[in-house]
Amino acid sequence: MSRLPIAVALTGASGIQYGLRLVECLLQAGREVQLLYSQAAQVVAAMEADLELPSRPEEAQRLLCERLGAGSDQLKVFGRQQWTAPVASGSNPPQALVICPCTTGTLASVANGICEDLIDRAADVALKEKRKLILVVRETPFSAIHLENMLKLSRAGAVILPANPGFYHRPRSVEALVDFVVARILDHLEVGQDLLPRWGG
Repeated sequence: MSRLPIAVALTGASGIQYGLRLVECLLQAGREVQLLYSQAAQVVAAMEADLELPSRPEEAQRLLCERLGAGSDQLKVFGRQQWTAPVASGSNPPQALVICPCTTGTLASVANGICEDLIDRAADVALKEKRKLILVVRETPFSAIHLENMLKLSRAGAVILPANPGFYHRPRSVEALVDFVVARILDHLEVGQDLLPRWGG
């Protein structure tokens, strides 16, 4: 199994808990994480998780390493316009990129090859290098434009994994619902997890 880093991008959709929990689980699994986040994600993190993400990536890295108990060699944070980041080049792509949660605006940019920030560029690199790209879209209802963009990306090789938790495991908390979605992401990344009992197991 590849031990290349896994990139996680947080955008401004509701559901920042999915992305933060995914990062936590990846770190607990001993994986190196390259974290990107949009300006809108900073607003959502403050609203939904009482987390004030600094604009300066080095400050955000210190904060998150302390919060998640990770070393600076395991969690690396990059700025929105940091074009020298490894994820910006096909010569040094991560094993996979997960945009979690993914706004429909980011979905549209990626579907149409528009690279206005590092998140867009990292997704563009993942597609062109045939690396795994997982988009955890968090919106409802979907318009025809959203659906067309998802279909275009699915045909290009991306995994469209909406944040739709199941209920067959009888969740008793918001955390259990979050873990359902995160478990499905980890499965697609081929990272071992015990967050969710297997169907029929």
